[in-house]
This record gives sequence, structure tokens and C-alpha cells, in this order.
Amino acid sequence: MTDKISKDPAAAPAGSGPSGTPYEAIKAIPVRHYGRWISAVVVVALLGWLVYAFSQGNIIWDTVWDKLFDPSILDGLANTVIISVTSMALGLVLGVVFAVMRLSKNPVTGAVAWLYIWFFRGTPVYVQLLVWFNLSLIFEYINLGPIYKNETVDVMTPFMVALLGLGLNEGAYMAEIVRAGIQSVDEGQTEAAHALGMSQTKTMGRVVLPQAMRVIVPPTGNEFINMLKTSSLVSAVQYTELLRASQNIGSTAGAVMEMLFVASIWYLVLTSVFSVGQYYLERRFARGSLRSLPPTPWQRVRANLTMFKRSEVSG
Repeated sequence: MTDKISKDPAAAPAGSGPSGTPYEAIKAIPVRHYGRWISAVVVVALLGWLVYAFSQGNIIWDTVWDKLFDPSILDGLANTVIISVTSMALGLVLGVVFAVMRLSKNPVTGAVAWLYIWFFRGTPVYVQLLVWFNLSLIFEYINLGPIYKNETVDVMTPFMVALLGLGLNEGAYMAEIVRAGIQSVDEGQTEAAHALGMSQTKTMGRVVLPQAMRVIVPPTGNEFINMLKTSSLVSAVQYTELLRASQNIGSTAGAVMEMLFVASIWYLVLTSVFSVGQYYLERRFARGSLRSLPPTPWQRVRANLTMFKRSEVSG
């Protein structure tokens, strides 16, 4: 007497169908994205065409490489980093202060903050630099009463003019960024902190601002990178940064275009370095809001190489 094959799906062995016959193994074939390869070829061809076009110009590339690490260029590069970092620090402090003032229920502080943001966002930073640079034409002395008094020409050095021009302008933009970050935090967080007996200052510093950093950090990084490029405007107020150092060498050596290429290369290096730093800073502050952190640049490279190897094997 033979046993009957059970037709009950629950009694069927794992990996088999309702009749007891085993399932066939599924062979997954990756989809070939021909559009990616076509777009890659087009992009490479355009880059090659661009390189060829620049190679036809009357540019002495040896001068570019020789002057890339010139001591004057390196000094200008250091001054660019210094004025950018200090101006951004001033702008960040002012941004936090005026953002809190703007959100205050006090109509006087709110109006003053609005007026500051309105003025410095509404006028070009180049004009502001020239105003600070020529301040001695209308004020012979800077007189703050018994606190401080000195001649304006002695106070308004090129560095001070650049710091005030860039920092005050950046503070207006940072105030709006910080205000948006603070408003992104749920009001229940503030109410809970006040219920625990925390003051307004402690609530802002320990509860609201740490949570608002996820919103504040990305645009702040973009503003700093923009500051690096905007710092080239301070050459108009006699501050010797990267662009002015390059122009000084270019005018004396008769290599104007070559030195502009030198300045462009260093600006690209600076923005690239700080862009990487911005990415990791954003990734750090995103740990509390994302289930999985975005991959790092090295992880992306490894993933692309793995995908490329798999496509070669399947092909």
C-alpha cells in the first residue's frame, strides 16, 4: 500500500509548490542600462573637446605650474582662508543674535533685527566694502565717547574693512537661515523645556538650537563656500588675498591670464576641501533624523566599482 501525496500546501516541503513539486531556481539577470554608457561617452567627448579648445589658446602653462606655489600666492591663499573664516564666524554670531531678536515678542528688538537684515541684504556687498573703505571721508575720527576714540584711517585697515564688509553682510543672510532652523523645531519642545523650569536662554541653547542644526548646517556650508569666492572682492579695498596676489604677479610678469588660472585652481581646491568637510558635518547632524546615513564618497566609489564589475561579469 503506497502513501498518498498530500495536496495540502501547508504539508508541502519548503521550497516546493502545492503539489509537492520543487520550485525552479530563479535566475536574476541585471538590467542593462545602455543610456548610462551613452551619456558617459557623451560627457567624456565633451570634456575632451573642452580640453582641446583650451590647448589651442596662447597660454603658457609652464608659468601656471611654476607660479602655483609662489610664496606671494601662498600668502594670498592664507589671507583668503583667514578673512573667510573670521568673516563667517562674525556672520554666524550676528546671525544667531539677530535671528533670536527677530523672533522675540519685543517689538523694538524685532524691528531692529528686521532693519538690519533689510539693509545688508538689500545692498551689494561690493558697495558695502567701498563704504567702509572710504569711511574716513565723512568721519575723521571714530569717537565712542569715553570708551574709545581714534582716527578712522588708523582703525579702518584693509583687514578691518574686509571683515566688516563681509561679516556684516553675511550676518544678515545667516539670520534668516538660523531663523528658519529655529522655526523648524516643534513648539512642543520649547513648551516642555519651560514646563521643566528651564529659562528661555537655556531652552534656546540646550533644546532648540541643537535640533535646529540639522536645518542650519547645509545652507551654512553653502554660505561659507560662497564666502570663499566672495572674498575676492576685498582686493578692491587693498587687502592682499589670493586674487590680488595673482594680479600683482600677473601685471609685473606680463602673465595676466596665466595668473588668473592660478587663482582659479586654488579657489577650486579650497571649495573642494571645504565641500568634503561640509558633507561629513551634514552627515553627522543627520544621525538623529535618518534611519540610515548617506554613503560617504569612498563608499560611493566602492559601490560604483562593484556595480561595474558585476556588469562586466553578467555581460
